[in-house]
Amino acid sequence: MCRLFLLVLFALSFNPCSGAGTPPNIVIFLADDQGWGDLRISGNTNLKTPNIDSLARDGASFENFYVCAVCAPTRAEFLTGRYHARTGVSGVSEGTERINPDETTLADLLKNAGYATGAFGKWHNGTQAPYHPNDRGFDEYYGFTSGHWGHYFSPPLDHNRKMVRGKGYLVDDLTDHAIEFIRENQDQPFFCFVPYNTPHSPMMIDDEFYDRFADLDPGMKHRDPKKEDILMTRAALAMCENIDWNVGRVLEALESLQLSDNTIVIYFSDNGPNSFRWNGGMKGKKGSVDEGGLRSPFFVRWPGRIPAGRKFDQVAGAIDILPTLLDLSGIAATPTKPLDGKSLKPLLFGDSAIWEDRILFNAYRNRLSLRNQRFRLDNSGKLFDIASDRGQETDVSGLHPEIANQMADAAKPFRAEVKRLIEKNGERPFTVGYHEHTPLPARDGVPHGDVQRSSKAPNNSFFENWTSEAGHITWKIEVAEPASFAVTLNYTCRESELGVKIRLEDREGSFAEAVVSEAFDPPLYDKSKERVAESHYFVKDFKALSLGPISLPSGVNTLTLSARDFVGDEAIDVHSIELLRLEQ
Repeated sequence: MCRLFLLVLFALSFNPCSGAGTPPNIVIFLADDQGWGDLRISGNTNLKTPNIDSLARDGASFENFYVCAVCAPTRAEFLTGRYHARTGVSGVSEGTERINPDETTLADLLKNAGYATGAFGKWHNGTQAPYHPNDRGFDEYYGFTSGHWGHYFSPPLDHNRKMVRGKGYLVDDLTDHAIEFIRENQDQPFFCFVPYNTPHSPMMIDDEFYDRFADLDPGMKHRDPKKEDILMTRAALAMCENIDWNVGRVLEALESLQLSDNTIVIYFSDNGPNSFRWNGGMKGKKGSVDEGGLRSPFFVRWPGRIPAGRKFDQVAGAIDILPTLLDLSGIAATPTKPLDGKSLKPLLFGDSAIWEDRILFNAYRNRLSLRNQRFRLDNSGKLFDIASDRGQETDVSGLHPEIANQMADAAKPFRAEVKRLIEKNGERPFTVGYHEHTPLPARDGVPHGDVQRSSKAPNNSFFENWTSEAGHITWKIEVAEPASFAVTLNYTCRESELGVKIRLEDREGSFAEAVVSEAFDPPLYDKSKERVAESHYFVKDFKALSLGPISLPSGVNTLTLSARDFVGDEAIDVHSIELLRLEQ
């Protein structure tokens, strides 16, 4: 009833000057590790992307649109309209990817305005409540909250905090759920966020899309061809064509439901390409704060409102998406914290005369670069005239000392602020008890002694090589309020190792423990569809074991998982522990 009231009020107050009688629907596609050059419309003849290209043809394109060097920071900037360090996000794993709970997200604002909100794909801004997408304004969530996922064919996924089994190729599956959400909410304004997981590794793709590239010698290569991994390029191109096919499926659904004319559709990526491949001759790739690591495609379509085929040279970025959508949607709500972004509506609706030049900041791992309308100041203090030197070949600081000094002066306080904010956030504990169910996956734990991760990156790893009682695993937590929790351990164990006793204990001595009495030793998931020579992704199923209840006080604590009474050479492999709050 409350949402119905909001919808009626919103429809009555919506500004009709755009020609729309009801608030617009919003669909946002966010690719993962797709570079600016991974589209046909950018000039890459190695692949075909007709559906994504159509968004540029039928809508507007921003030629100088910038995101962050890596995934989670871009998502934080897009969702909040603020520079990522100010939101609590500084990295991609071990808790540094979480948006502070006191930040307001785009989904919060749209939900409060009466929108149905759904996200389908890679979240990467927190797993436990209050960081989970269901806590950040999304009514519906289907996907994974980690920074990357280790397998793309029918993997385990999160559906509104419950683990389910996916169906088929992950991007196709995410699209199926996004289309279902659109169909179910076609009679009310909706926000459908589709953060795809590709072409991020693992480089897994169906034969249907890969066969065309299996023997391809790319006609367009990286500016330094010796750096290019052709197997990686082939897989990335195939994955991008799969994205395009799925974007087409959503656009077709909007058309068939007669929703296209009142739906804003946005497409962009979260950082530069994840390998050295053709990217318009730009310097850098994912992880870099140069043009090649930061420039993203950005297309926005709203038929009849935004003129088709418009191209804008004005510098813009992920921080601008939230204020732009609030402006286009006629939502007067204001986030609780000051925005760094600005609305692009004046440009989109043809009033560019009031647009002023500005500086965009890009920071990552103690590196910082600045971009104004014409120049980029890189991390070393070199100045490049991007208007004529997109590849950053020639330092022009000597020709434009005033500009170089002005941008260097602007960089100093921002660099100091980022450093201060990262130190302030520190190692934030993982939150427990803010929802009845709290997962603590291996990626959020710390191995000790002989225990090792299954892969070099914490995301989507599990713990293995537990060969002695000296080994253990810890999770630093912060408990919302005193409570008792049922503890579940997700493990694998060989027959020869049965009988080991596993204990979860807090620093005050409260514990839950059980003997592993059932073997579960499944094979690793099939990797035959992974198209690169080497892979560090290892995924398998795990079995649940109840360790019993544990009582935890409020505040900061440490949970330690230990093993004793070894029977074989090793204890168990550990995927995660889960805490279910018990009724008091």
